[in-house]
Amino acid sequence: MNTIDVNSTDVNPVDLNPVDLNVGQPGIDVEDGAHAQHGYSSNKDAYLRRLKRIEGQVRGIARMVEEDKYCIDILTQVSAVTKALHAVSLGLVEEHIGHCVVGAASESDPVVRAEQIDIKVKEAADAIGRLLR
Repeated sequence: MNTIDVNSTDVNPVDLNPVDLNVGQPGIDVEDGAHAQHGYSSNKDAYLRRLKRIEGQVRGIARMVEEDKYCIDILTQVSAVTKALHAVSLGLVEEHIGHCVVGAASESDPVVRAEQIDIKVKEAADAIGRLLR
């Protein structure tokens, strides 16, 4: 049977170490670009491994549908993938707060600091809102 074992390590929460809130350098430019460093950069390989496992799980679910497996078994696997994606999402939110928001808070100019904190906190709140929908 080509099902995904929901009790396997493939569906455990993200394989990341707890986030160090001092990741990166305060005030570092985090705009998109070839050389920008994002909050998740130090854990990028772990995120990529986790996402590749999730990708394999999704392919396994597609196989289950192709093979006309029992609907409840398929739904169980969908639930496992959803849980794994939520774990990745929460890790990325934590990284954003620990790097981008903390970086904005370290800005020396008080006006720019307040503006940047507002922007970064709103980004986090919006992302969390999308995850809850």
